[in-house]
Amino acid sequence: MKNFILLTALALLCFTCGQEEYSFGDITSPQNLSLAAEVVGQTNDTPFGDGTGQVVFTASADNAITYRYIFSDGTEEIAPSGQFTKRFNQVGVNTYVVTVVASGTAGVSTTATTEVTVESTFSDPEVVDFLTGSGTKTWYWAADEPGHLGVGQNDDNSELNFYANYYQAAPFEKDGADESLCLYQDELVFSRQGDGLFFQLNNFGQTYFNVGYESVAGGSAGFDFCYEFTPAEEPQRVLLAPAESFVVDNGVPGQTRATNLVFTNGGFMGYYIGATTYELISVTDNRLVVRAIQGNNDGLAWYHIFSSTKPIQGGGGGDVDYDNLVWADEFNADGAPDASKWTYNIGRGDNGWGNGESQYYTDRSDNVIVENGVLKITAKKENFGGAEYTSTRMKTEDKFEFTYGRVDISAKLPTGGGTWPALWMLGEDYATNTWPGCGEIDIMEHVGNQQDRLFSSLHFPGNSGGEAITRATQVSGISDEFHKFSVIWSPESIRFFVDEELYHTFANNGSLPFDSDFFLIFNVAMGGNFGGDIDPNFVESTMEVDYVRVYQ
Repeated sequence: MKNFILLTALALLCFTCGQEEYSFGDITSPQNLSLAAEVVGQTNDTPFGDGTGQVVFTASADNAITYRYIFSDGTEEIAPSGQFTKRFNQVGVNTYVVTVVASGTAGVSTTATTEVTVESTFSDPEVVDFLTGSGTKTWYWAADEPGHLGVGQNDDNSELNFYANYYQAAPFEKDGADESLCLYQDELVFSRQGDGLFFQLNNFGQTYFNVGYESVAGGSAGFDFCYEFTPAEEPQRVLLAPAESFVVDNGVPGQTRATNLVFTNGGFMGYYIGATTYELISVTDNRLVVRAIQGNNDGLAWYHIFSSTKPIQGGGGGDVDYDNLVWADEFNADGAPDASKWTYNIGRGDNGWGNGESQYYTDRSDNVIVENGVLKITAKKENFGGAEYTSTRMKTEDKFEFTYGRVDISAKLPTGGGTWPALWMLGEDYATNTWPGCGEIDIMEHVGNQQDRLFSSLHFPGNSGGEAITRATQVSGISDEFHKFSVIWSPESIRFFVDEELYHTFANNGSLPFDSDFFLIFNVAMGGNFGGDIDPNFVESTMEVDYVRVYQ
């Protein structure tokens, strides 16, 4: 025992001696700190810049290791080199105070301050209207929607970098574990104060932290966890800015709104990932989708979906029991489709049916026929009526129209670059309530240039064409075998399924056009603004439909 005590004392003595050899060296604060500001686009004619609000700051100092910029708009930025381009986003000509902190060894620092006057012209007032409603609006996690919390890649792969392709939370998934129970308590309150947009996160004392940031909350769980953490107690300013991301660079309509929400004073949208800037993918009165880059891993993009109505697990319009069969076509009689149920659009339409499509629609048996219990719509490469392709667009207009219910369609889809099959519904008042005012519900869309990828969309005022509310999912063998495509449409929600798996939920309400009669449309288009380039070797391909059934 005495030998152990002696050895321990010697070890401590040696450790102490060794520690004395460590030192910081000369502790010298940064000297000769200078700070320059260059307003982008500043000329004699444009003294406040080109309207982008961008200013290039350059700081330099002797003995400086890194630099931190503090801006009076409530944002901060670390710039190890001393150079940083800042975009000021408050609309109009504004003067900002800028402080740079140059840090040296052992944390000693020197500061310098300047002012800069710059103009920003970017605005998106519709976003402010959607977020705040009449003045203040509360948003909640859309916990009943698959992918309400998800993560995907952030790189130049335009096929994969615009959605949560790595992980999508299942409906109410975060209600099932103690470490994440706090997430769905979040209330995200947006308000309008004068000409400013403000935000306050009410999280009732706990925040769901990404594991990479648990140290911010003093935690050490080693995985995503709810920690006690209270954000700012007063509403903080949110600035709008043009988005600059890989998704914007893709140039694909509908993938992003191209507007950023820039939160000041460290604001964040419920899940702590080290981000204060969120790219708006889409926003309506009742649904908000954002994308943010994880602060310590710019290869990851997180996706959040919020609703202006708080979802209730096990309740809501999505669970309406529509089980009374009110209309169907089983396609059991060979020959032309049942004329008591179907009619047709004929011709090329205006500007290729509004989409730049390349086909001429006919009701010929070459393009549409029922055989062996299956409806077949065939797109062909042939010169007809001034077009290079033919196909069919059939509809139940004036034959069968309905409001609310469940639609099940069993179909096998065509193949080939440029094919664009769709199973969808259109508001019957389209003649007097011009599209998109009449509304459109796309139960299933597919394009041959993205084989095995399924889309469902909703078109309505403010969200038409490329701005439609769209969700996609992968379906292996979508053209090799029959799959069931379904929609459940109620006053409270519109939910889309493939083979009984829910993949898209939309919160419906009386202010939208989804509260009156719609009719069904089946068609196969060629090319157009969604179908894309047509394979020059394409000859023909067929969409087969086994049945369509409507329940109320």
